[in-house]
Amino acid sequence: MASADLRQELDCSICQSIYTDPVTLRCGHNFCRGCIDRMFDTHEKWSEAYTCPECREEYRNRPKLQRNITLCKIVGKLTSIRTDQETGFFCSYCIHSFAPAAKSCLLCEAHLCDNHLRVHSKSPEHVLCDPTTVLGNRKCSIHKKVLEYYCTNDATCICASGCLIGEHRGHQMELLDEASEKKKEKLRDVLQKLSTKRADTEKRLWSLQERSSEDKIRAAGVTETVTALFRDIRRQLGDLEKREPDTGDLCDTEDTEDLCDTEDTETHDTQVRGAGDLNVGLISETLHTLSDIITGINTGIYVQEPADILLDSTTAGNYIHISGDGKTASRSHIYQNHPVTPERFQCDQVISSRRFSSGRHYWEVDVSKSVRWEVGMCYPSIDRRGLQSDIGYNNKSWCLHRCNNRCSVIHDSKEIQLSDNIPCDRVRVYLDYEVGQLSFYSLCDPIRHLHTYNTTFTEPLHAALRVVKGCITISGGIRRRET
Repeated sequence: MASADLRQELDCSICQSIYTDPVTLRCGHNFCRGCIDRMFDTHEKWSEAYTCPECREEYRNRPKLQRNITLCKIVGKLTSIRTDQETGFFCSYCIHSFAPAAKSCLLCEAHLCDNHLRVHSKSPEHVLCDPTTVLGNRKCSIHKKVLEYYCTNDATCICASGCLIGEHRGHQMELLDEASEKKKEKLRDVLQKLSTKRADTEKRLWSLQERSSEDKIRAAGVTETVTALFRDIRRQLGDLEKREPDTGDLCDTEDTEDLCDTEDTETHDTQVRGAGDLNVGLISETLHTLSDIITGINTGIYVQEPADILLDSTTAGNYIHISGDGKTASRSHIYQNHPVTPERFQCDQVISSRRFSSGRHYWEVDVSKSVRWEVGMCYPSIDRRGLQSDIGYNNKSWCLHRCNNRCSVIHDSKEIQLSDNIPCDRVRVYLDYEVGQLSFYSLCDPIRHLHTYNTTFTEPLHAALRVVKGCITISGGIRRRET
């Protein structure tokens, strides 16, 4: 085994690693320059005698360190070879060269090149493994035998003796390779889920960045249009100011009575309008255009054609009647005796058949014929029975609530009271799925923003209605904002 220890002769006895800038003491022992310097510094600190860590020879003064040129060359050559080899391990039995190791034997605790691997024992006790493995870690610390099993009770690797006579006797065991493969499979599943989640997150991030860029371009266009409209209005008003006759001067003339005569009023008006040459129609059209732009900014005018949203009768409670066109939900005093389905609500509410998992949308309802109602959106996993099924009274739904002429918004049973006397004959619900916003508006004149919820949606969303008295009608349908 002397040849097997040849490689260890190139290790510093202090750091137990291959020499770095090897130096020699007078006694002939070699060390890394940094290692022996630090040791002598410690001797000085504690006023101890300088000694060789190998033979304990003492020195009266701090010894001078001589660089071992021959050993430096050997170490340099070995380091060069190790850099060229991926494993960094060399055969323990090669005497005259540093052949790279192909395998390691756990029983022998030795590395084998291809040549020595051919003549090595093939018995089961000689377990071969990757040469990069730390050999000592593959043996049982108690019985000094190769680890072959995995104890699922204690989640630890054990040897055969541990199964038979150790503290793991009677526990559930698996072969180490099989247990390792199971662990790897679980890790692969986790990695796959994380990769999918990362891809989805990157996709959403890209979508948000793209929409942000488009919104900036659209905002710049709107700003330019509004600026041009104001500039045009200012120009026309300026022209009017310059060209309109001074009425006071006209009334100071000798013919004041004639000019102010009632019979000539029409002629006078005509002269004033002609003098000003004011394009009233153009100004009116400009103001209407400006109004449309502002309304569009506030309420999302950039929309495609309406897409129908229908109420799902299979979810309606037994005191809710759904109209033939699927647009109106009415509270009935007569039990409807709907077919029993897992999707049907016990309470007086209904959700849409369509769901939304991306994009920006809004929908409107006419609530003028109901004095108590709830309008909002919910996940499909919302409970269908019990108190937790009411929209707003769980963490899977959001709603605008109206009762006794007072409005509030509710989510997860947390209610926020809104201002009193809010006109709410028509309501708009606005959804921006990627951004995570759900907003409520009163479509009074002017349109009034009531509340916005900011969250991260984890499921698709359905439109949801609850009618305690009267009826609610969906008007206009879902509209999708252009992206």
